[in-house]
Amino acid sequence: MHQASAGTVLREWGRLGWIGFGGPPTHIALLRDLCVTRRGWLTERDFEDAVAACNLLPGPASTQMAIYCAWRVRGRLGAVVGGLGFVVPGLLVMLVLAAIFLADNPPAAIMGAAAGAGAAVAAVAVHAGTGLIPASYGRTTGRGRVRWGVYLVLGALAAASIGPWLVIVLIACGAAEVAWRRAGAARGRGDGVAGAHAWPLLVAAVPATGGLGALAWVALKVGALSYGGGFVIIPLMQDDAVTTHGWMTGGEFLNAVALGQVTPGPVVHTVAVVGFAAAGVSGALLAAAIAFAPSFAFVLLGAERFDRLLGDARARAFVDGAGPAALGAIAGSAVPLARASTEAWQVVVLAGAAVALLAARRGVVGVLLAAGAAGAVVVLAGGPVPG
Repeated sequence: MHQASAGTVLREWGRLGWIGFGGPPTHIALLRDLCVTRRGWLTERDFEDAVAACNLLPGPASTQMAIYCAWRVRGRLGAVVGGLGFVVPGLLVMLVLAAIFLADNPPAAIMGAAAGAGAAVAAVAVHAGTGLIPASYGRTTGRGRVRWGVYLVLGALAAASIGPWLVIVLIACGAAEVAWRRAGAARGRGDGVAGAHAWPLLVAAVPATGGLGALAWVALKVGALSYGGGFVIIPLMQDDAVTTHGWMTGGEFLNAVALGQVTPGPVVHTVAVVGFAAAGVSGALLAAAIAFAPSFAFVLLGAERFDRLLGDARARAFVDGAGPAALGAIAGSAVPLARASTEAWQVVVLAGAAVALLAARRGVVGVLLAAGAAGAVVVLAGGPVPG
């Protein structure tokens, strides 16, 4: 029985889409307040189980949670309406900002703000990766911690060095953990069961070579192959967008990442800026549609099976391998991100952002806004604008 009208879902989820600053933790907290505390549409146990199930899926977990909660409230229509209500507001903001920041001759203040915020992004990557590591490590025990550490290091090295092939490393780590547990079960240790949650390997094997096909491939990686949190999309996109296809400069990519952090809604919106750089508004919409489509598909086609997913040892094993590799990739992406800052004053901004985030524990949005303001001041005072 439906618990709310489609109009109610659109209004409530649309509100979350406009006020959802701060990334996945904020989104989850807002959804909990709406669905559990204020409206009573879900029990606390239902909500926690949904969070666990979404964390076993590839792609942006908070987006999948928003779609799933809307599905619980109003069925498939609610899932579509609520998902769009959550995603579209931030996407509209990103399209406007992309047009401003990627214009041929943006105002000096805009260029300075972009360069300043972009310089801080490498510190945000380290902050995001290290912030997620303790909880992930705490879920492992015994010999599993050694494998966890190996996967983490492999992900970090891949993000720092081999760019477009990172996705293969993520999938390989997941498959390795499944194989390890299969071998353990065969030896009677009871480590787990077999199988692989590695269907993405089929599409990961041959990246597209150019044009809209390449853009679609990048967006698909973002939406369907990212494990370990929204920020893992950054190393999945950077080399393709900057080096392989040349859609944007390193500095422009930093701007795109910064915009994804300071706008409401999912961090995955960053892919829309990449799409805009590649093919204008149509490219942005195409990239966003492909990146978010898997989240809608997972819920619309599989929400009724989420209970089974929670008990699937294959899925858990795969995520236990791919997850730490993704966390390592988030932190490792700081290396190419830092290299994209070319001016000395950007290095100073990066250092300040690192202190603010890692030592003073300031919020990401506030730090990026402060870094942007610093960059605008430097450029308006006659400082060099990154090329």
